[in-house]
Amino acid sequence: MFDHLHWERESSRYGDPLILFKTRFDRLRHPQSGKSFERLILESVDWVNCVAINTDGQLVMVRQFRFGAASTTLETPGGMVDPGEDSETAIRRELIEETGFVGGTWSYLGAVQPNPAIHDHLCHHWLGVDVELDGAPKNEGGEFIQVELHSPAQVMHAIQAGEIQHALALSVLSRVYNIWATPTVDR
Repeated sequence: MFDHLHWERESSRYGDPLILFKTRFDRLRHPQSGKSFERLILESVDWVNCVAINTDGQLVMVRQFRFGAASTTLETPGGMVDPGEDSETAIRRELIEETGFVGGTWSYLGAVQPNPAIHDHLCHHWLGVDVELDGAPKNEGGEFIQVELHSPAQVMHAIQAGEIQHALALSVLSRVYNIWATPTVDR
């Protein structure tokens, strides 16, 4: 149906690896002009994130410094799928590591492409209901995370105030709550 928009790959080569990505450079042929262009693709394993709701109806959220934005963000728990894991196993592991919460009933909410212009992977969204605190978070050496509990109203206010801006956090939250009806403050 959309074959006329497809760019044919002529070749690929790998560049220097990055911490979280492999760099791949594809030479592609423009479907109309036939000219060749080189494009960067960042290869990665799939990602996961979730809306985790504890037994008191509060959302388990994380606050951490994000290097790209050079600021501290409020967002939903998540991370990367390890080799041999499925996305449910990965999100349950990430929730324990980042927050110390476990258990609950889990529902798959679908997946999104984080940035299809340059990324080749998906971010899988999950909903965990009735999760319970089991102990302290088990952050990896390169993480420093503050765990917070927020009511749904507090999360909606944080979205409206522009405090939650992480696109993947907003995406998973939108699968559980009607967040798009909430205008955000222009910052």
